[in-house]
Amino acid sequence: MKQNQLANVLIKILGLYFCVDGGVRIISGMLNLLGALTSLRSFGSFYPWVAPLSGMIMAAIGLLLILLSRALADILFKDD
Repeated sequence: MKQNQLANVLIKILGLYFCVDGGVRIISGMLNLLGALTSLRSFGSFYPWVAPLSGMIMAAIGLLLILLSRALADILFKDD
């Protein structure tokens, strides 16, 4: 296996990790947000919104890494 192909696979694995981590953050953040909204104590607080938003950002980064893995690998190993 060439270095370029290995880098492509490793970048895709990293992207999959980011997608899974983002999905877990979204789900746990939604459950936390649901708990905060049902208690009505922290409705105006920003904290319950942080986990779902950061999960969406992580998932978006993961999707970009998966979609652009070949281009990133080409950029990293364009000298070879």
